[in-house]
Amino acid sequence: MPYAIAHILITIIILDLIRDHWIKNKKKFPLYYVLIGGIAGLLPDLDVAIYYILGFFGFTLQQVHRTFTHNLFFLAVFVILGLIFNKYHNKELGKHHLKLGMIFFVISFGIFTHLALDATISGNIKPLYPLSQFTINFGLLYYFPGHLQSTIIQSIEAIILILWLAHEGLKHKISDFI
Repeated sequence: MPYAIAHILITIIILDLIRDHWIKNKKKFPLYYVLIGGIAGLLPDLDVAIYYILGFFGFTLQQVHRTFTHNLFFLAVFVILGLIFNKYHNKELGKHHLKLGMIFFVISFGIFTHLALDATISGNIKPLYPLSQFTINFGLLYYFPGHLQSTIIQSIEAIILILWLAHEGLKHKISDFI
């Protein structure tokens, strides 16, 4: 499983690149959306906190983690909320030009990124849980010995962070993110 840093960082980088190279209108897509999306990249791992409660009732981490929040239904809730609020409540919130519908779409993107990372790197997801136990697991990290997997994830995270900071240093002022 990628660490929390990867879930946040990769979502932030993708949203920032979309903001810079596709949307290009900073008022339509302020940096607050990028931040919200990055934090939302951790949402599926809320089931670990739920485990700490259910553990008192005999549930194991394997029974709780990557179940209720690591599926397409959890993702769909936020997409549907985005569609509803985009259609029926499309007003700007506060002085930062944020719209509730877009906030839910950005949260959906963060969740999707988390699921994609877990499914491809080292974890697994059950996309149709609780209706099906079908599991997606490409396990790219399993090609490496177990004792190296953590080091590889940390190294990849560091490389991604350095490349993104270099991109931001060349494209923008780094102070935009402080």
